[in-house]
Amino acid sequence: QVQLVESGGGLVQPGGSLRLSCAASGVTFSRYGMSRYRMSWYRQAPGKERELVATITGTGGTTNYVDSVKGRFTISRDNAKNTVYLQMNSLKSEDTAVYVCNAIETGWPRREYWGQGTQVTVSS
Repeated sequence: QVQLVESGGGLVQPGGSLRLSCAASGVTFSRYGMSRYRMSWYRQAPGKERELVATITGTGGTTNYVDSVKGRFTISRDNAKNTVYLQMNSLKSEDTAVYVCNAIETGWPRREYWGQGTQVTVSS
């Protein structure tokens, strides 16, 4: 049983930066630990569909980003701390959304988990 808790959201001015954290609990009971999970950040703004923002593979070897955040956002992970990060730079008003952490097992039974979300508001 994995629980994900996001933190680090808040109000920031355009051009500013935030770093989101996603802390996972329960993964230490697994033989494979945190590396068993592919981690992602999604975001959802009012009236818009949930959007996949960034993904990182189990050991951090591969990352992927939606085009709109490439060059500005960086996803990373520290498996020893059971934590995934999203460094957001050069923030724009269009980045305003609830950011949600997601974990999915890379092997059987391929369980998926979601955090509660953290609000990011980019405004002057």
